[in-house]
Amino acid sequence: MINDIFNILLPQMILALFIVVQLILSMVLSPRYFRYARLVSIVGIFLSILFLTTVQVEPQYFGFHNSIMSDSYTLLFDFVILVCGFFVALLTRNLVKTIKRNAYTFHAILLSAIFGAMNVVSANDFLTLFISVELLSFSTYFLIASSKGYYSKEASFKYLLTSTISSGVFLFGVSYLYGITGSINFSTIYEYIVNQESSILYSISAIMIVLGLISKLAVFPFANWIIDVYKGTESSILAFLSTVPKLAMFGIVCRLLVFPLGNSFELTFALALSTLVTAFWANTYAIRENNVKIILACSTAANCSYALLAASLVSVYNLSTVIFYLICYVFMNLSVFAFLNIYGDKNSQDVNSFKGLFHKNHGVVGAYAISILALAGFPITSGFISKIYLFTAIANSGLIFVPFLLILLLLTVYALFYYLKILLPLFAKFSKNDNGIEIKYVFSQKFVLIVTTVITVIIGIYPEKFIELCRFIAYNI
Repeated sequence: MINDIFNILLPQMILALFIVVQLILSMVLSPRYFRYARLVSIVGIFLSILFLTTVQVEPQYFGFHNSIMSDSYTLLFDFVILVCGFFVALLTRNLVKTIKRNAYTFHAILLSAIFGAMNVVSANDFLTLFISVELLSFSTYFLIASSKGYYSKEASFKYLLTSTISSGVFLFGVSYLYGITGSINFSTIYEYIVNQESSILYSISAIMIVLGLISKLAVFPFANWIIDVYKGTESSILAFLSTVPKLAMFGIVCRLLVFPLGNSFELTFALALSTLVTAFWANTYAIRENNVKIILACSTAANCSYALLAASLVSVYNLSTVIFYLICYVFMNLSVFAFLNIYGDKNSQDVNSFKGLFHKNHGVVGAYAISILALAGFPITSGFISKIYLFTAIANSGLIFVPFLLILLLLTVYALFYYLKILLPLFAKFSKNDNGIEIKYVFSQKFVLIVTTVITVIIGIYPEKFIELCRFIAYNI
C-alpha cells in the first residue's frame, strides 16, 4: 500500500493533508484570521502540483488492487485540474471576505472537490469512480450554496436533484454491465467485451453509464440545471464549476469510450443525438438572454456538446482533439470568470451594465474581450484553432456524421450573435456624466485574468507544441 501511495497517490495525499489542516484551523483560529484560508489552499495545491513529478506513468501503474491507475493521460488531466484549482483559489478573495467565519471550511470543501476530481480521472473500476464522483458532487453542492442569499441555495438544491437522478441512472447502468461481465473493473470488462459480440443489454448499460456521468457537462437530458445554477452562483465558484468538474468528467468518459464501453455503436449514436440537441437548445436559448451568466451557461453547454461529439466518435485522433479543446476551453473560461469576479457579483449582470467599461480600463476589459472572442472562435485565439481541429476530426470520422457536423457549424456561426451581445456594450461610447461602476481589483484577480488570457493567445498563435503533446497523450492512453 505504501508503494501505491508513493507511486500514484502522493499528490492527492498532499491535498488530503491540507484538507485536514483547513478543518483544524477552522476550529482553533479566530474568525479574524479568515484571510489565511486562501493562502493555505494555494500552498497545498502548489505542493500537489510539485509532487506530480513523483507519479509513475511509464509503464502504466495500477494500484490498490487495480482500482486506481496512472499514466501520461491521467497525469495531464491531474495537472490541468490542479492548475485550474490554483487559479480558482486565487479568485476566492471576495467570497472569503463575505463568509469570513466559514472561510477555512469553505476551502476544505474546495480542496475536497479537487481531490475528488483527480480520483475520478484515475479510477479504474466503477466503485472507485462512483465514490470519487460523489465526493466531487457533494463538495460542489456546498460550494454553490456558500454565497449568502436565496438564489445560491436554490441553485445548490436544483443541482443536487439533477445529480441524484443522474447517479441513479449511472448505477443502473453499472449493475447491468456487472450482470453481463461479472466485474466492475475497467480492464477486466474490456478483456471480456473484446472477445464477445455486442448485445442490446450491453449497449443499454453503456448508454446509461455515460448519460449518468455527462450530467456534470450539462448535456441533454440533464442540461436544465445549468441555467439556474450559473445565475445564482458566485463568479469564483463558477470558474471552478466550468472547469474542474468538466475536466474530470471528460477525462473518465473518454477513457470509458476507448476501453470498457467502446464496443457499442448505439452509444455513439445516442451521444451524437444528445450533443446535437444540447447545442441547438443552448445556442437558441442564449440568443434571447441579456444576463451574462446565463449566456455563459449556455456557452458552456454548447462547448461541452461539441467536444463530446468528437469524443463519442472513438479514435486516437479524435481523442487528441478533445484533449486539446479542453485545455483551450478551461483557460478561456477562467479568464472570463476572473473578469466577472473583478466586476463584482453584487452588480447587475445584464450585458448593458457593462456599457463603456473599455474606456475605464483598457487592459482588464481588453483581456476579457479577447477571452469572449476565443469562446466565439475568432482567429488568433486558442478558440479558433481548437474548433478547427475539433471539427476536422468530426469530418474525418465518416460520412454518416457529416450532417451532424454541418448543423454544429451553423450553430457555431449562430452563437456569434450572443457573444457579440456581450462584447459590443464594452466598447460603446462612454459619457463623462455616466456614474457607472468603477472597476476595482486586487493583484490576484488581475493575475488570473492576464495569465489565462496570455495562455489563450499563445496557444492560438503557436498551437503546434500543444497539439503534439495532446497527440502523444492520446496515443499512449
